[in-house]
Amino acid sequence: MAAGYALYGSATALVLSTGKGVNGFMLDPAIGEFILTDADMKVPSRGKIYSINEGYAATWDPAVVEYVESKKRPKTGKAYGARYVGSMVADVHRTLKYGGIFIYPATKDSPKGKLRLLYECNPMSFIMEQAGGLATNGTIPILDIIPTNIHERAPIFLGSSEDVEDALQIIAKHNKK
Repeated sequence: MAAGYALYGSATALVLSTGKGVNGFMLDPAIGEFILTDADMKVPSRGKIYSINEGYAATWDPAVVEYVESKKRPKTGKAYGARYVGSMVADVHRTLKYGGIFIYPATKDSPKGKLRLLYECNPMSFIMEQAGGLATNGTIPILDIIPTNIHERAPIFLGSSEDVEDALQIIAKHNKK
């Protein structure tokens, strides 16, 4: 029904969706109020940045390895930039603003994923979808997963629709093997 996050730094941002798009607000410390600065936020359909913790590359599924490699060394076009803060909120916020993809895949050590479905994946997926992007676990949309427990975990691929669709095509190709 609704999701949001706050991002603290040199400025304090609040991003909120009540199911009718996404709005961004900035705290104006002079008046102590949040001001609407980004009305009806839309994620670009394609980005130029991928965000994943490459320290776990040795434990990724071959489809994830191929997808990341396709962004680092594309057959045509310019390579994507790698950006990873290590904070889901900061990484997803950048993805929302500038496009691209945020990935936290399943690994050999965490085959069900690492991020919590109910209070990490679902809220960010809701916001991304409300902004025109996509969010999936690699098989089905994140928001279609029926949770079985409060701390359930899930892999996640979210961001610009075309970038997530590229990842899904590679995953589907590997699943046919």
